[in-house]
Amino acid sequence: MTLSTARLLPAVALLAAAASAQQRPQPVMGQPLVGLTPAETTLFQEGLATFSRPILPSEGAGPIFNEVTCAGCHNVPAIGGFGTRRVTRFGIAATASTPFQALDQFGGTLLQDQSFSVMCRETLPPQANHTALRGTPIVFGSGLIESIPDSTIIARANNQPSNLAGRVHMAQPLEDPNGPMRVGRFGWKGGVPTVDTFSIDAGLNEMGLTSQFLPFENAPNGDMALLAQCDTVADPEDMPDAAGFTITDRFTHFQRFLAAPAQTPQTGMTGELVFEAVGCADCHVPSYTTGTVAEDALSNKLIRPYTDFLLHDVGALGDGIVEGEATETEMMTRPLWGLAQRNAYLHDGRATGNTFEGNVEAAIAEHGGTAQPSADAYAALPQADKDLMLAFLASLGRTEFDWDTNNTIDEFDWFFLEPLLTGPEPATPVTPDSPAALCDVDADGDFDLVEFGSLQRVWTGQ
Repeated sequence: MTLSTARLLPAVALLAAAASAQQRPQPVMGQPLVGLTPAETTLFQEGLATFSRPILPSEGAGPIFNEVTCAGCHNVPAIGGFGTRRVTRFGIAATASTPFQALDQFGGTLLQDQSFSVMCRETLPPQANHTALRGTPIVFGSGLIESIPDSTIIARANNQPSNLAGRVHMAQPLEDPNGPMRVGRFGWKGGVPTVDTFSIDAGLNEMGLTSQFLPFENAPNGDMALLAQCDTVADPEDMPDAAGFTITDRFTHFQRFLAAPAQTPQTGMTGELVFEAVGCADCHVPSYTTGTVAEDALSNKLIRPYTDFLLHDVGALGDGIVEGEATETEMMTRPLWGLAQRNAYLHDGRATGNTFEGNVEAAIAEHGGTAQPSADAYAALPQADKDLMLAFLASLGRTEFDWDTNNTIDEFDWFFLEPLLTGPEPATPVTPDSPAALCDVDADGDFDLVEFGSLQRVWTGQ
């Protein structure tokens, strides 16, 4: 801590009572939702432990898998985040006379590239003439996304701009096989409707964990005889623990109670107006209000994920895989919250290797199909407007006081933040486009001692 910081502490103590809930900084990625009950907090913490640890072969992991821990893929910038892992999808590409073939008989469309025995490991079938890589999406804010009423997303599909033809991807929840179809909202193709379904599906297809809802193992390249030699644990493997919860239940508890990615400043940046003007917000719809659900922390909350949760034909940007109702060229609009923490964009991570701004511009340029006009409109902008829009996009995933956007508040951040202290009623008020907006927690146009107190609480609370 610097000397000047130490001199401010007595004043901060005097002003601590003035801090209100409105001046509470947003959670950094990996933290739980604000407002959880003690019981929900316990479920979150126990779920985090299960999400983070390897599932053992004796518990049912394998015989083929991609990772044996959720955190093996979801780990940047914190557990529950993105990852550098890529998985392979494959099949036979459609022709003028034949549709896409998933090669289910050879283990399609997902390649499980790991096994506890080399003999049992899957390989890419020689019949496959098309492959696609997919990266790891974040699961931050998943419970909030699930809490958006289906009717809200359907209404968006029915009232979208006339130049768009996005459509809802209806899917059957795995945990409710006899219940109604739900609006899909997770996954690159939007085929996953609930957090439970995500956990159950990933449990089997990424880790080899069978459950009461998916009780049959994936056979290596579809070879049932080989499966019989490799699988030594009776199915279903994911059984309730002493508290009555399965491993996939624990996965769900963690994901459901994860806070959403921060956005700083939360509103008012000029670049968002540019984002709207070029048409990006037509698909990357800024905000929703969640419905009333069992947990107060998830109910009736305004969230800003920047997506319409609809399938759109994006032309050559599609991954060439048919999945559920989604065709080769259709992808679900990706939520943009958390964008600033990534260093690779698009489903296969091809937009990478540059600065944040360079990677984002590369991703925009790849947009085709119904997204092509927006990509062209961005390309035609003067550089000053591009800079404003990129600055806005850099706010998505950035919490207050995090100068270097690394999901941690430390001395390095304070080195740059200290000169921004204005005190109340500065001569030049802080605007959402000002560097000091990173510290203006209550959006009152200054960075004063009350907000410095918030910074101290965040810093020490880590």
